Amino acid sequence: MAKKGKFYVVWKGKRPGIYDSWSTCKAAISGYAGAEYKSFESFDGAKKGYDGSYADYKGKKKTSSLSKEELIKIGLPNDHSISVDAASSGNPGIMEYQGVDTKTGKKLFRQGPFPQGTNNIGEFLAIVHGLAFLKERNSDRFIYTDSRTAMSWVRKKNCNTKLVESAKNKNLFELIRRAVEWLKENQNNTPIVKWETKAWGEIPADFGRK
Repeated sequence: MAKKGKFYVVWKGKRPGIYDSWSTCKAAISGYAGAEYKSFESFDGAKKGYDGSYADYKGKKKTSSLSKEELIKIGLPNDHSISVDAASSGNPGIMEYQGVDTKTGKKLFRQGPFPQGTNNIGEFLAIVHGLAFLKERNSDRFIYTDSRTAMSWVRKKNCNTKLVESAKNKNLFELIRRAVEWLKENQNNTPIVKWETKAWGEIPADFGRK
């Protein structure tokens, strides 16, 4: 009987290949900067994915389930912006985040992977990094994020995570403290806008691992 459950493709990592468990996939990418991997629902799907490339699956958009009237009301995304996103393999798990130009997808910054983090932490740090990035360049662009939780944390200038600091995530918590300090010390008027995933598909900064 064919194995049920997810399969994992690692295009770029310590050991590229197809894995039938998250634990083996994690071992193949842990500590590898810029690892490229994605889960698939079947071995055939994973094999097809591995024969292709990560770029074939990164940031693919889903068909909108909204009505024509709803799409018209929402409108199109504003290209005068940057988009940020995070990816966490597990909760907690290996986490990284990045920011890209919304129109072109050009990568503007990327941090991680961190050995232990959460998606919410990554989304929070991505927004703060984006704010600092734009302020440093005196840019009037705004920021898209698909995380309402991270938007709330930024407004409150506090990373309200339940993750407990440990030796494993010490560096990440140091980064969190720096981000909170930056928010408290810097005034900025950069709008942080919710990305409309249902209308526009995955945010351009998406890691394509869903």
